[in-house]
Amino acid sequence: MARTQTHPVHVVHRIGAAALGVALLVFGVLGLARNVPWLFAGELVWGLSTNGALAVLSIVAGLVLVISSVWGGRLASTVSIGLGVLFLLSGLVHLGIMHTGANVLGFRLSNCLFSLIAGLFLSVLGFYGRVSGGLPPDNPYRREHPIKHHRPDPDEQIRAESGDEQHQRMMDAEISVAEGTATREQAEAVERERARKLEQDRKHRSTR
Repeated sequence: MARTQTHPVHVVHRIGAAALGVALLVFGVLGLARNVPWLFAGELVWGLSTNGALAVLSIVAGLVLVISSVWGGRLASTVSIGLGVLFLLSGLVHLGIMHTGANVLGFRLSNCLFSLIAGLFLSVLGFYGRVSGGLPPDNPYRREHPIKHHRPDPDEQIRAESGDEQHQRMMDAEISVAEGTATREQAEAVERERARKLEQDRKHRSTR
């Protein structure tokens, strides 16, 4: 079992995945309990059409979401993104085949709308807290950023604040400039620091 992740971003991912996962599980179980046909048209559950195949798929998707939420926030986020894309594709595809013989899952318009809404919810949930350009220092996904070699760990930032606040402010300014989120003051400070270092290097070379 993965170690417990208690960061608020992980909590959001886990709760969101678990909530929709439980709803899908209940929907699937209720469908199977009504002895619906396995393919094509079925019965209504919560205003959505379901048959045996759709009920089983709902149970599988629900179990995946619930298990990912129990395992950890990072996995819940990744699974939410993946299933979100599948739900969106399913809703769009079934809008096109809804009145044809290819509609083996018995989708109706309400099913398509639910699939699109659920897909959007899962996608937003999964990407929450991990795609922003200005991730806070304690964000668990910050170290995965392409410029992570410029980023200290949160513990290192805390130690830097107690030892050299000026150096820490400059470090934060450089990170913000690299991310494109720097204020005018931060950009000017970084530019002055670069100019100072260039001047030092020039003097050092001239004394050799």
